[in-house]
Amino acid sequence: MALRMTKAELPTELKENMIKQLGAVPEPVEVVWHSPAVAADSLDFAGKVDAWDAVDESLKTFVHMAVAAQVGCGWCLDVNYFRALNEKLDMAKASQVPRWRESDAFTPLERDVLEYAEAMTATPTTVTDELHASLLDRLGAAAMVELTAYVAFSNMSTRNNTAHGITSQGFSDACEIPLAARPERSGAASTV
Repeated sequence: MALRMTKAELPTELKENMIKQLGAVPEPVEVVWHSPAVAADSLDFAGKVDAWDAVDESLKTFVHMAVAAQVGCGWCLDVNYFRALNEKLDMAKASQVPRWRESDAFTPLERDVLEYAEAMTATPTTVTDELHASLLDRLGAAAMVELTAYVAFSNMSTRNNTAHGITSQGFSDACEIPLAARPERSGAASTV
């Protein structure tokens, strides 16, 4: 897949800040900057989402990766794997997110959270009353609301990127353990 539109020129200060933070300008920002209002609001909202703190950071990172693997957003897998490295998360576990069902690396809670993310990502959604109740019981109401909103945000991000043809940008190249490929499934998009 190739970018479906050109990259917009970013303001110099924003470009320099992103290079300082990430080592490169994220392609999603360059593409969406064709509408500076949409880009600025998206960055602002993403920053607010990142500040939510009722759900463990590793769960949120793994959730975004699970959504990305299901939707087929190589860019989101790439950058969230890199994020896991920078947040000093369990890299062996992070590397297994695309194949979490086949991996024995995850706790029962992590497995249920990843299942919830995939169930919310399915169209139509396939969240069961039992799964929701189980997570609500273990996480509490505030974290359940946050988790649900975070999965929805991850869906927005991944679908925006794939629709624009944005693919992996190489952020995960710095990670020592390679990212596992998602097993082939009927209806699942190809990743990375």
